[in-house]
Amino acid sequence: MHIAIAGNIGSGKTTLTEMLARHYRWQPRYEAVTDNPYLEDYYKDIPRWSFNLEVFFLKQRFRDLLEIVGTTDRTIIQDRSIYEGVYVFTENNYRMGNLSDRDYQTYMELFEQMTDVVRYPDLMIYLRASVPHLVQNIQKRGRDYEQTMPIDYLRNLNTLYEEFIFQKYRGKVLTIDVDNMDYQHRTSDIAYILDRIDTELFGLFKS
Repeated sequence: MHIAIAGNIGSGKTTLTEMLARHYRWQPRYEAVTDNPYLEDYYKDIPRWSFNLEVFFLKQRFRDLLEIVGTTDRTIIQDRSIYEGVYVFTENNYRMGNLSDRDYQTYMELFEQMTDVVRYPDLMIYLRASVPHLVQNIQKRGRDYEQTMPIDYLRNLNTLYEEFIFQKYRGKVLTIDVDNMDYQHRTSDIAYILDRIDTELFGLFKS
């Protein structure tokens, strides 16, 4: 099986991926950390290099997806999928005016051709969070490069996540509202999530 965890920056994707991997003995898979050769140029001239940057990321994510699909002996749980990379982050770049209509159309056609040859994850778990909750988590984990992230940026990504999950994505989705949760420290919260997953994947229902 292939399970994907989706959610905005600070929603708790990596933490939940690690916890579910331990509980179910699934193999965790994280987005490959590869130096993008366009990154330096991108930050010098964002509109000029956005298309190149996004195509490189798409190529990397598609390669990762092919490797996941080719793993048949274990269940893979993935922290962020190719789909949100496109429908949330690339879409945000386009709406900000950093991709031309022509480049965006070419990019989306390439993405659609790529995903025609693979299937959706068996389940996507969407961690739905409000902006204040995201900000709280981002401040708590204290990564320097995230502390100056504009609130509007998180808000725009949240809007795109909602559009992606409820309007564009055609696979099976389990939505978990995480605003009032602390599944890393409260056993009742992680137990609730495990029950929801068991129901979706294995048809187990609480009496």
